[in-house]
Amino acid sequence: MKKLFKKQFLLTLLAIFMLALVVGCSDKEETGGEADKKKSDGEISGKLEIQYFVGGYGDAWWKDVIAGYKEKYPDVEVTEHAGPNINEEMKTRWISGSPPDVVYIDGAGSSETQMVEDGQLMDLTDWVETIKLEDGTPLMDSFIVPPSDYDGKIFSLPLVFDTWGTWYDKKMFEEGGYEIPSDFDSWMTSMGEIQDKEGITPFTTTGQYPYYFLRGVLYPAFGAAGGDELLTSVITGEEGAWTSEPVLEVMKKVQKMQEAGYIDPGFAALNHTQSQMNFILGKSAYIPVGFWLPNEMAKDVPEDFEFGFIPSPMNEAGEPMLVVPDLRPLAIAKDANNPEAAKAFVEFAYQKEYAAKFAELTGALMNMKGVDIDSNENVPAYLKDANKMINDPEQVAIHHKPHPMSADLETPISDALVALMLGDIDAKEFTEKAEAAAADYRE
Repeated sequence: MKKLFKKQFLLTLLAIFMLALVVGCSDKEETGGEADKKKSDGEISGKLEIQYFVGGYGDAWWKDVIAGYKEKYPDVEVTEHAGPNINEEMKTRWISGSPPDVVYIDGAGSSETQMVEDGQLMDLTDWVETIKLEDGTPLMDSFIVPPSDYDGKIFSLPLVFDTWGTWYDKKMFEEGGYEIPSDFDSWMTSMGEIQDKEGITPFTTTGQYPYYFLRGVLYPAFGAAGGDELLTSVITGEEGAWTSEPVLEVMKKVQKMQEAGYIDPGFAALNHTQSQMNFILGKSAYIPVGFWLPNEMAKDVPEDFEFGFIPSPMNEAGEPMLVVPDLRPLAIAKDANNPEAAKAFVEFAYQKEYAAKFAELTGALMNMKGVDIDSNENVPAYLKDANKMINDPEQVAIHHKPHPMSADLETPISDALVALMLGDIDAKEFTEKAEAAAADYRE
């Protein structure tokens, strides 16, 4: 007992000595406002690993944000894992339980819902409520679209506000006198006219990544047919959702496009850049993609080409077109080695200054309210036009999905979708295959 008391006494003396030393150093070395700032920021230190996909949005915005973060937190050593194939390259890190601290979830090979289901992401539900912008506004009140909801839990914060839609060449339409469609019937009429006059297959997409059509054409169609309720039921794989009458009627529209010969017969072999190249070279008139399209293809766009954007017109005549926001989120790994530096980075990225730069550098929108892009001459015209259209309730209705579809469900449904678009199966057979995939997913 005496030995234990003596040991505790010595430890107490040592602790008092170390505290006095720290206080003494602070008094000598950290005086004034700048020193106080360094002391505060010095609490965030160590190594921070960030994983981000580089696709159509490029990496200029990321470089800018990371440079600003390193300036504010000089004691943090940032390692960037980035590139077009980064999701595949980092897969073993996630599987082995040694993931990067921060991850931007986007691109092929990534699935937010899958990562949540696999327990890979940190629960941010309570922490996000404490984040405020530089003007004191709570971050949760500043989102255009709120974070994905997983049974009341938040595991990611939506960074990019994108929406899939249908693109066309404005100049071709003006020169050919083609009417811009506003519903499915007028879209079919338009595709027929273009096919006859231009001698091209009017619609193209990527068959290697069928989710382009699923998210870009079918989600708006489901939203138009049954609102948020139908969207939620198909995305979560609810029993009977994929064989429901509204879904069958939507898929019959796809069958009509295929039977009329409006879908590029070679689409199944195309990746996304090949289909986009065919589009800008005038081999097809319509393509479903997100806002990143012009930025991704900027180096290849012909001088006489002008991007035009509309929500995919799968709605009935007299009803507004529909968009389903497609959010690209930031998240923190559940097994992050430096969670405090990770939280500091996520909080730092959500500033209106960087939201404005995002529109300039990527041609897309960051998911934050109150960011002026109309008066910003560096923001492309197509984005301003699309922003006005999307915010006009007479032209466009907005519906929301609860969260992205799990890859375990999206993959088999995408396979069946390709078969339908090739004419190998009909609409009813597609819904049966999709329902079977949903049943497997629920097990």
